[in-house]
Amino acid sequence: MLQNYLKIALRNLVNNKVLSFINIAGLAVGMAVCLLIVLFIKDELRFDTFFSKTPQIYQVNIDGNFGGSELLGGYTPPPAGKTLMAEFPEIETYTRTFQIMDLVVSHEQNGKKDHFFDEKNIMAVDSNFLEIFDFSLQKGNAATCLQNTDDVVITETMAKKYFGDSDPINQVLLFGERPRKVTAVLKDIPSQSSMQFDFLVPIRSVQVVSYFDWSWVWLNVSTFVVLNDKIAQNPERIRQLEAKFPAMIRKHAQYAFNRIGQPYDDFIKKGGKWAFFLQPFQDVHLHSGKISVFYENTGDIKQVYMFGIIAIFIILLACVNFMNLSTARSLKRAKEVGVRKTLGSFQSSLIKQFLSESLLYSFMATVLALAIISISLPWFNQISGKAIAFNALFEGGFGLFIVLLMLTTGVLAGSYPAFYLASFKPVEVLKTNSIKTGIAHLLVRNGLVVFQFSVSTALIICTIVVFQQLRFTQNKDLGLTKENVIVIPNAQRLDQSQEAFRQEIARIPNIIHTSISTNVPLSGRFGDFYLPEQHTGDKQIAKDLTLFSFMTDDEFIKTLDIKLMKGRDFSKEFNDSTSVILNEAAVKKIGWKDPIGKYIEYPGGDMQRFKVIGVVKDFDVQTVHNVMSPFALFHHSSKTYQESNSYVLARTSGENVDKVLTTIEKQWKSYAPGTPFTYTFLDESFAKAYQREQRTGVVFGIFTGLAILIACLGLFGLIAYMAETKTKEIGIRKVMGASVSQIIMLLSKGFLKLVIVSFVIAAPAAWWAMNQWLTGFAYPIEISWWIYVIAVSMALLIAIFTVSFQAVKAALMNPVKSLKSE
Repeated sequence: MLQNYLKIALRNLVNNKVLSFINIAGLAVGMAVCLLIVLFIKDELRFDTFFSKTPQIYQVNIDGNFGGSELLGGYTPPPAGKTLMAEFPEIETYTRTFQIMDLVVSHEQNGKKDHFFDEKNIMAVDSNFLEIFDFSLQKGNAATCLQNTDDVVITETMAKKYFGDSDPINQVLLFGERPRKVTAVLKDIPSQSSMQFDFLVPIRSVQVVSYFDWSWVWLNVSTFVVLNDKIAQNPERIRQLEAKFPAMIRKHAQYAFNRIGQPYDDFIKKGGKWAFFLQPFQDVHLHSGKISVFYENTGDIKQVYMFGIIAIFIILLACVNFMNLSTARSLKRAKEVGVRKTLGSFQSSLIKQFLSESLLYSFMATVLALAIISISLPWFNQISGKAIAFNALFEGGFGLFIVLLMLTTGVLAGSYPAFYLASFKPVEVLKTNSIKTGIAHLLVRNGLVVFQFSVSTALIICTIVVFQQLRFTQNKDLGLTKENVIVIPNAQRLDQSQEAFRQEIARIPNIIHTSISTNVPLSGRFGDFYLPEQHTGDKQIAKDLTLFSFMTDDEFIKTLDIKLMKGRDFSKEFNDSTSVILNEAAVKKIGWKDPIGKYIEYPGGDMQRFKVIGVVKDFDVQTVHNVMSPFALFHHSSKTYQESNSYVLARTSGENVDKVLTTIEKQWKSYAPGTPFTYTFLDESFAKAYQREQRTGVVFGIFTGLAILIACLGLFGLIAYMAETKTKEIGIRKVMGASVSQIIMLLSKGFLKLVIVSFVIAAPAAWWAMNQWLTGFAYPIEISWWIYVIAVSMALLIAIFTVSFQAVKAALMNPVKSLKSE
């Protein structure tokens, strides 16, 4: 019996090549999109799950309010881990990570430095790091490879980069001028790891070790604890553990808070907050949300949900498209059903026949979908930032998922046509050669059209909103000039020659301004605690303030073209060692009417006072995901602490950039011969910061286009079905004098009404979804009314174009042939 079903199905496929191809292609595109999205989601959900202790590993996060600034971060004071393990038996052990700024790493052979590179992915860790995070080792011992302060662990890519095919174990690499011995080689870090690094060094060997034992106010390490099995997966027990943290913090943080002139109890009474909470490490990648983390390789659970919903709707659209195209062929198959029923076929047999055809189409669509995926996967990886291999389709039970998807799609797509076609009454079909369309069928058919265009219209709205937000982030007034600004890292390698180098490149033609700064926008910022000067003439002056800052020279504001709103810039004509320039957000936070000439005091160490000499317009040092923070510029000689990194900035006219870079490189090599010359452009850094959103926009646009294509195929099928059922009516109307435009309107007006209904359903759904997505931005756009106008207009135009193609064909048909065909 099954063999006969397949023979009939193949015969029908061959006899209706064009419609069958459209059917299979529509299903194949829908399945390919669905499978690609599921692969993407699978990859996102597998992040950080491959460690043997993953269920027990928790990241210690900070929830604070310091000087009126809210703080939510995936980092802690350095002593937190040791104290947590000592005081709470629920915690078995801990480990910490510390991100080191760029260093020049070189390999010395025969007394000569060879293979030196500017390395950015260097992480300092505790000695037990590789026992907790058990990345795969190629060589070495995880328990002992980081015991000594001069040890270093490298990845296999770095081993190949520096040592070629020779054994790297016990070889020496120079980190700056510090030699480190290679004690282990890791296999390359999986792409599904939030932590991405090339080198591991002991945290005890980093320069900031002096305050690691006592500082409870410096937030510069990530701390991870391993909970015992009894509470690791018990949310209630974890909440009970977290409830004990405040007493521990109060007990141990007193000394550090006193050192910055802020007794802990007074800090809490003034509304300050300094609390820890635990987050499962496997949730860090997707569920960090507004929790700031040191990792760049993070995702967003909202994006996963969004793409998952799109996958479901795309496959449903493909199934609906199949239903519509199948019902479009109903009149041609009506006689077949009538004859077979007359000859004794049961309705159940006919249903099995039509479902067999649907499953055959689904099988062929699956094969075509796999071919589409194999071709498009490299391109999909590029736009999504993934490294998914084609064989991932057949790993970990995914092959079974494909089979289930094929069967589900076949049954779902074929169920309605099967029951509808099998329900024809043989007497009516054979006697009148026509089909009576019941109300139920009309409701289902119209419902399918409404569903298709609701999804398509909603995706159109979402795509427009995503691109509008991206356009806003790219064109928003940053308060600075980012175009044509060259950023050169590792200026600290110039030692005492930094200013000489800056002056030298400032003389290069087409360079407008140059500057030296401890940081640049998007590179990070230093945060500290200050006490604003109190004046009786001002009301509601902030008692304390958290300020983020850069240390700069007197050329920084001019180089980035930052607008000075009040006062003056740093100048060589003054001694600005105790001067500060605030941004507007800082002045507003403090509450001063006129900040010029007033003071802020740094309570730590020797209680330095800094005079406010200027106020600059707010400028972005972070992405627009973050609210503008109180910010300050200090003169490079005005702070007692030493920064481990600095940058040279050069703003050019944009002309002869290659020649300018060549000249800068030549000067760099003369001043820092042992340091590679590297550079970036500031506008490229900003573009990279919004890469995830840009990828989301591109993917949305592609999925929207595919959804519209599939919806058009379905609509094409329905208008073809309607034209076929109204062949005689069209002929009579033309004989009675109806024009082509009237015939087109007859066939089109019902569908256009359905598109309007689709918009009414899609608009609020898209509005809600996009408002949820926009909450991730500190400066979201307003969803304007014109976006809905464009969306409904596009949907109507697409529907009109699709309907008109078939309607014009029917309207131009010779009425004699129309009447004769009946």
